[in-house]
Amino acid sequence: MAGRLLALSARAVTARCIPLGACGAHDDARAVIGNREIVGFGYNGQANYADRSEFPLPAIRWKEPTPDITALREKEKGDWRKLSMEEKKALYRASFRQTFSEFKAPTGEWKSVVGYSLFFISLGLWLFMGLKLFVYNPLPETFDEEHKRAQLRRMLDLRVNPIFGISSKWDYEKDDWKNIAAF
Repeated sequence: MAGRLLALSARAVTARCIPLGACGAHDDARAVIGNREIVGFGYNGQANYADRSEFPLPAIRWKEPTPDITALREKEKGDWRKLSMEEKKALYRASFRQTFSEFKAPTGEWKSVVGYSLFFISLGLWLFMGLKLFVYNPLPETFDEEHKRAQLRRMLDLRVNPIFGISSKWDYEKDDWKNIAAF
């Protein structure tokens, strides 16, 4: 049963396939790419051009064919040793926009990323300082050292958390902290 369903679905999928250059989806692509030659499947199966190092063969050529390029393509079909270096470069540039070393070269984009990051960090710091200065109330007086010591003494007098907490580290006979290194 599963084999029959698989065969039917495969037959339905192959019936819907449209080859490159046939009418249908590629008519819309022709309106966008013009007369550029479709030379392969491409990155995602659509007729578009992108310089990508992980997928180095785009679906279409970079330039539309001119009479010079067409003549070079005919000459290319023969012996490549008869082509000059300039002709080989012209053929390459007709098919590809950049070489690997050109599109993998550093662009300096990191400078703008660092600049924007530092700008927004400084903006956040200025915003924090403005809020601290003009919006937030000052800290209550219970945050100064004298009140903190009084609160600690009160916690010790009440013997708060005597097993593992702060009271377990206080020697009530000597009225001082226990020697922690002795444990």
